[in-house]
Amino acid sequence: MQKIYEQNYLHEDPRTADRRATSFLSSMSNSHGRLFKAGKATGTTSLPKAQVFSGIQPTGVPHLGNYLGALESWVALQDKYSTVMYSIVDLHSITQPQDPQMLRENILDMAASLLACGIDPTRSILFQQSQVSEHAELSWILGCLTSMPRLRHLPQWKMKSKQKNEGSVGLYTYPVLQAADILLYKSTHVPVGEDQIQHLELAQDLARIFNNQYGEFFPEPRALLSDTRKVKSLRDPSSKMSKSDPQKLATVFLTDTPDDIVLKIRRAVTDFTSEVTYEPESRPGVSNLVSMHAAVSGQSVEEVVRLAEGMDTGQYKNVVAEAIVQKLQPIRLEIQRLRADRGYLESLLAKGAEKACSLAAPVMTEVRKLVGFY
Repeated sequence: MQKIYEQNYLHEDPRTADRRATSFLSSMSNSHGRLFKAGKATGTTSLPKAQVFSGIQPTGVPHLGNYLGALESWVALQDKYSTVMYSIVDLHSITQPQDPQMLRENILDMAASLLACGIDPTRSILFQQSQVSEHAELSWILGCLTSMPRLRHLPQWKMKSKQKNEGSVGLYTYPVLQAADILLYKSTHVPVGEDQIQHLELAQDLARIFNNQYGEFFPEPRALLSDTRKVKSLRDPSSKMSKSDPQKLATVFLTDTPDDIVLKIRRAVTDFTSEVTYEPESRPGVSNLVSMHAAVSGQSVEEVVRLAEGMDTGQYKNVVAEAIVQKLQPIRLEIQRLRADRGYLESLLAKGAEKACSLAAPVMTEVRKLVGFY
């Protein structure tokens, strides 16, 4: 595919190449989409030989949306797959300016949060990305197989470079490092949100390109898509819940106290209809509360709505707040306990890095031989 791509685009006028590349990528995305649906179906069965990898940036304590959208399913994957790896991807985080001391603290906060949510270092490998140098080395090799038009059309670059009116080389090549993270461990399955599918497609493409050039080596990773509904902002239900939201009442964090949670849910934007219904298009605010309630309680949306019969939205907010408090309180207390033991967290990440290195080193040895370094 890479040879076809380069022949078609790299030697044309850039404006023409961009238009044609967009069409090409769109067709590739459509064909890959069918593969992802199949991957979603197979993700519910135990696959002893499968290898799962995913990463999360150390941007502070996760919020409720992170937990329900990703971390809860990460915990469940530990029981379904024989090898599960979760990386705190600090190399990715420095594509945006970081305060070094804050970054160090955020790495430990994320480690504590993952452990508190149920990531078990006896059933999975939890490690810090920068402590395994092979990630960066493989990223360079894969970057030499990637064309610039291919990266230019990925959402990470288009979104963040527009926000800053420019972007760093690291931001531009971010998806290549992401592909290296996955391929370094010959990962077969990657839990992702739909907004990351195009980046996973790049990892698939680079596995094929490498295999075509150097011989069959990397498996093509498949997506494990979560069925969990996206959690919306409590102040603007048209947007996702976000750590960077300037409105303090918009986001529920895993370390919020019960009083914090009650206040945020009570102030959540709804509408002027008192009845509790689930109508995401016409009543996004109330529907967001229903969706969160269902997710934290383990009930269906229909069951939650039925239980809310006879309540107005004000009364229902109290029920939702209580359900979220019950779900997050044990996690909050465990994060506090773990963060008080910095030495334990540092030791755990060091042991995780040793395990990750033991898997990455032989893969990179073979890659170096295939590429011709020795």
